[in-house]
Amino acid sequence: MTLPAEGLTLAEKQQSNEALLASGAPIEAMNCIRKHLSKIKGGRLAAAAGDTTVHTLVISDVVGDDPATIASGPTVPDPTTYADARHYVEEFEIALPDAAIDCLQAEHDESPKLGHPAFAKATTEIVAAPSASLKAAAELAENEGYRVISLGDDVEGEAREVGRAHANLALDVDPGTVILSGGELTVTLDRKGRGGPNAEYALALAEALGSGRPIYALAADTDGIDGSEDNAGAIVDPDTLLRAHKTGLDPANFLANHNSYEFFAALDDLVMTGPTQTNVNDFRAILVAG
Repeated sequence: MTLPAEGLTLAEKQQSNEALLASGAPIEAMNCIRKHLSKIKGGRLAAAAGDTTVHTLVISDVVGDDPATIASGPTVPDPTTYADARHYVEEFEIALPDAAIDCLQAEHDESPKLGHPAFAKATTEIVAAPSASLKAAAELAENEGYRVISLGDDVEGEAREVGRAHANLALDVDPGTVILSGGELTVTLDRKGRGGPNAEYALALAEALGSGRPIYALAADTDGIDGSEDNAGAIVDPDTLLRAHKTGLDPANFLANHNSYEFFAALDDLVMTGPTQTNVNDFRAILVAG
């Protein structure tokens, strides 16, 4: 599934993926580029199957549950083009290796589109999606007597900005409320720290909440990997900032340097699940206790 496009080495494709993850580009843009750096994605696996019947079972990890975006759509028609990929590279100033830039010029090898014979015997079924996990969490919370505010499974944006916005909401609701959300947050790296979108969201949330209010939170990627780190995410409790200050940690400094992993590691508040072998996107829960 990682088979690089012609003229691209695996190492160069890995470098490309690191650049994509650091760019702050939305998942649709990243996967458009990934499709055009691959011999498998963007419908090419279905094309390679020839006349064989192909039935795809999909676990969705993207906003909107579009099969053409999930896992970069290896067995479904690709509506994007090389021109789209080049546009995203320029728009988000993604520092791809020279070989990857060259690959994106290969107009003669465009990914298969709707109507291509490869899809005559291809069907797709979504068997798990982010909305189902949020629904299950909401039912659990309601059964425990909490009021639930669900912000949906399609929350996007810069992790720190979304964290601050959710903190403001949490400070404004009544005790006994659980705020749930899913989606795909991003981190635009202007400095090299450690920490993925969920830990950065949690750090921004903690800083904005301040100390004293009985508010708890969990932000984690359901695949067990937050960005490219070995944690799933992080937890926040009413004493997070107090414990940080006692330890000599400055939350603002860690946030400015995208170093949320090290912040929560020092507090022993990282969520470490290991790879879960599935992925229905990010999951966030804020509990405003009584």
